[in-house]
Amino acid sequence: MIKNASPLIIYEDEQIIVCHKPAGTPTQSSHIGTSDMESLLKNHLFSSRKFHRAKSGEPYLAIIHRLDQPVEWILVFAKTPAAAKELNRQLTSQEFGKYYLAVISGIPEPQEGSLENYLVKDTRTNSSAVCTKTTPGAKLARLHYRTIETYGAPGNEKFTDSKSTDTPKHTSRNHRQPPLQNESSALIEIHLDTGRHHQIRVQMAYFGHPLIGDRKYGKEITDHMNSVQSSTKRFQAGQLHLCAYKLTFHHPKTGKEMEFQI
Repeated sequence: MIKNASPLIIYEDEQIIVCHKPAGTPTQSSHIGTSDMESLLKNHLFSSRKFHRAKSGEPYLAIIHRLDQPVEWILVFAKTPAAAKELNRQLTSQEFGKYYLAVISGIPEPQEGSLENYLVKDTRTNSSAVCTKTTPGAKLARLHYRTIETYGAPGNEKFTDSKSTDTPKHTSRNHRQPPLQNESSALIEIHLDTGRHHQIRVQMAYFGHPLIGDRKYGKEITDHMNSVQSSTKRFQAGQLHLCAYKLTFHHPKTGKEMEFQI
């Protein structure tokens, strides 16, 4: 259990805190005794005695964006109401740059493109699903992906690197490929235009390429690939292979462009 937030802080000033959230640590939790990022950072602010005080008397700390507990990620928190207002404006106007690395089952075709679907969240099961535009509660979800490396099943050889910029872009709308039967895998970069519940996991699974280690949306394929001698053995079994590795935004007070990577 993490007890000290200081080693996780990447950047801090009077307006914001940018930190590294380890995989398995929740952003926020209602469970007593749970080590979550919000509590750790509030304790950090209280001990430093340099904070904007909320009405409750606690240090003011606003969560700007959240991510699934299993995911390693960069988070930004606002330390003042003014900073929170400006960062939320950037988030809703798609001025936040959120970049992820993921390992998926199979090799996507095309190897660079965009996925656009409508998603609906089921609060009873804490899951989301692709739906039609007219489904009550449906929200637009859009992401862009680019294949960085691909790995194939026969002999576990590495396929050609697909960083080429001449790969045609493609937009898939509610397109579903059949379940994968091979043992190939790919490392992809993902850039989100929207931030929906479990968005990357749901859209990639619907596209026919669930994330390695995702037992909620790709259990059948994940179990199969973990059970055979395949290229995925290079990856840790049972772990969700998704990392939010880069975050870009403008400083809420100075307007300076900020970029952080892990």
